[in-house]
Amino acid sequence: MRDITLGYAFCGSFCTISQSLKELEKLSKLDIKIKPIMSEIVYNTDTRFGKARDLVKRVEELCNEKVIHDIPAAEPIGPKGLLDILVVSPCTGNTTAKIALGITDTPVTMAVKAHLRNNRPVIIGLATNDALGASAKNIGLLQNTKNIYFIPFCQDDPVNKSTSLVCDFSKTADTIENALIDKQIQPIIC
Repeated sequence: MRDITLGYAFCGSFCTISQSLKELEKLSKLDIKIKPIMSEIVYNTDTRFGKARDLVKRVEELCNEKVIHDIPAAEPIGPKGLLDILVVSPCTGNTTAKIALGITDTPVTMAVKAHLRNNRPVIIGLATNDALGASAKNIGLLQNTKNIYFIPFCQDDPVNKSTSLVCDFSKTADTIENALIDKQIQPIIC
């Protein structure tokens, strides 16, 4: 995985952002260019998991790039062919549904739409409490969509949150390498 430009997008599964950030830190040490993207919610919202400005600052330091955080800044990703591959991690059930249905009302969904027009891979790192409930149909749609790949996922708390799935963030780099050669990493369910 050398000499590529990777888009790395964060959505609002705030409790898993730190895990995704660890993977971004690993990727930032490779010989690749990384363009960071955040939903408006992640870019602007302080939570019990941290302050938005601290996250933005850390991501911009790791990537040596300003975060794309609005739709006009995300739109040129497609026409200008800015990315070789795009990771959305964590990807919420809300964003999963929007991607599955072609809704482009956030910087992340615009980035995905714009990137897919170039027939290039998008990786989804699920983190949603309703994956085996209301979001299941959208995950199924995306599993059958060309150029969409998933970081392997599993139930994170089957007793207390029986419909929740979270990706194995540690498999991000392996998923990227496989997607770059048009392969879904297996097993997809851990």
